[in-house]
Amino acid sequence: MTERTVASTLDTAELPSHFDDAAHLEDFMSLPTQATIDELATLDGDIVILGVAGKMGVTLARMIKRAAPTKRVIGVARFSEAGSQEHLNSFGVETIVCDLLNPDAVAALPRVANVIYMAGLKFDFRGREGFLWAMNTYVPSLVAQHYRESRIVALSTIHVYPWSDSRQGGVTEDNLPLARPGEYANSVVGRERMFQYFSEVNNTPGRLVRFVYAIDMRYGVFQEIADWVYNEVPIPLETGNVNVMWQGDAINHFARLLTRCETPSTPINIGGPETVSVRYLAEAFGREFGKTPLFEGTESDSSLTVNCDRAAEELGNPIVPINAMVRWVAHWVSSGGDTYGKPSKFQVRTGVF
Repeated sequence: MTERTVASTLDTAELPSHFDDAAHLEDFMSLPTQATIDELATLDGDIVILGVAGKMGVTLARMIKRAAPTKRVIGVARFSEAGSQEHLNSFGVETIVCDLLNPDAVAALPRVANVIYMAGLKFDFRGREGFLWAMNTYVPSLVAQHYRESRIVALSTIHVYPWSDSRQGGVTEDNLPLARPGEYANSVVGRERMFQYFSEVNNTPGRLVRFVYAIDMRYGVFQEIADWVYNEVPIPLETGNVNVMWQGDAINHFARLLTRCETPSTPINIGGPETVSVRYLAEAFGREFGKTPLFEGTESDSSLTVNCDRAAEELGNPIVPINAMVRWVAHWVSSGGDTYGKPSKFQVRTGVF
């Protein structure tokens, strides 16, 4: 598929050569897989997405509406960015403006059978540590109680894990979350514990999604490395390996987890099946650009890499391969495509973002 047309499902046989603009990208990124269509057809009830206005929430809501057009898909957020609410409405997604820190506002949200929780705070919390903890622990407790009779798929992070030698396969869901330097990871452990606690006491089925770096043209590990190579900026190698996944594959997996909720709520690592070398990616982008990457430092024995075998067993491997993402991102960067300006900070090893 080389022209600007978009298939009806995400399939390896119909991958574009590149993306012309953000609209083209979002059209493709919000494609459901056939598995998502089939499984959501078996799911009873409608779906609410809390924190829908973030980088992944908009494409997730649109994808679910495309996969299950007869279901109500409700997006909840503050919608502080002009036009974001109307953008979702144009795809048939209902929207509700809500401050999730307000207990009365949460209590007024419609009770539906299926919840995907994407709210939270990661970056730019210095000086607002109380807000960080309120968003990442207090809000989940409000949501878990309000939706006690629903299924809840809640987004978490791999930052609850220890660093490990990626040559040993990455950490699994059997590794307990732990306190790490920096308040962000600790507050997300609190988020998980709130959902687990109320899952136990209210018999609420759920899953906790420990998700690894999403790949989009406008942000993410690939975009950052490609930008460094293109602009001849030295690439830090200490964090030498990463897990990555096409954002379109990731949101399909999130939606499908609604059919796989467990009581009490259990964690699952969602990410690509392979661990990718930062050096390899830089050299791949160098070939695309006709440039020689610059490097600084050397690879450490440890990276924040996880084992996604459980997700592969339950959901299958992602559809979009590494090489396709490299070509897409290289074209986007060399064409001057817009970015969010929100780095993943994958190379940060202190835990302080």
